Amino acid sequence: MPKPRARLAVLASGSGSNLQAIHDDLVARGASAPAELVLVVSDREQAGALERANGWGVTAIWLPRSNANGLGALLAQHRITLVALAGYLRLVPPDVVRAFRGRLLNIHPTLLPAFGGAGMYGQRVHDAVLRSGATVSGPTVHFVSEQYDEGAIIAQLPVPIRAGDTAATLAARVLAAEHRLYPACVAAVAAGQVSLGTDGRVHGASTLDIDRAAPRARNSH
Repeated sequence: MPKPRARLAVLASGSGSNLQAIHDDLVARGASAPAELVLVVSDREQAGALERANGWGVTAIWLPRSNANGLGALLAQHRITLVALAGYLRLVPPDVVRAFRGRLLNIHPTLLPAFGGAGMYGQRVHDAVLRSGATVSGPTVHFVSEQYDEGAIIAQLPVPIRAGDTAATLAARVLAAEHRLYPACVAAVAAGQVSLGTDGRVHGASTLDIDRAAPRARNSH
């Protein structure tokens, strides 16, 4: 009997470019898609991510920061089985993290564990990478734990740093890599090809489509 499709929710605070990449990937997979995007949630009422979802006919909900603790009930109401954070700048409540262990993913724009943690997002994170003298950066997809950016790493996609790079030019190339990496990871977890074991380790990451993603790469910094 085929595995039922995961019911996917994406949480986003901004324009939703990673949301777009995930949506487009699932559409391209057609009948073989292992997940269905059924809910988009944002903590910003005017977020572009909500506008995108509305355009696709996907339920789009503004969840004010004052009501962040209502996230668990909202996910339960929509029978969500998989959650992807895509530029969501709020800390996910601990009860949701525990309930979705191994089914809650995030993408970070550096090669974790370097340059992670509270406040490391947007231009400031790319500024920090360039100031460090690192020669490579790139996105990391990981399972979410109760600490910022410390969950088990699923995959990374190295992006070489070029002479003359600014935070803006580096950010643009890392974002392009995110759009390749994140959909592949979401699909692999949805299909059960990649999972978080009881030992806290990621299993099956080698099954990721190497045309879309690269296995975890160590950062020397």
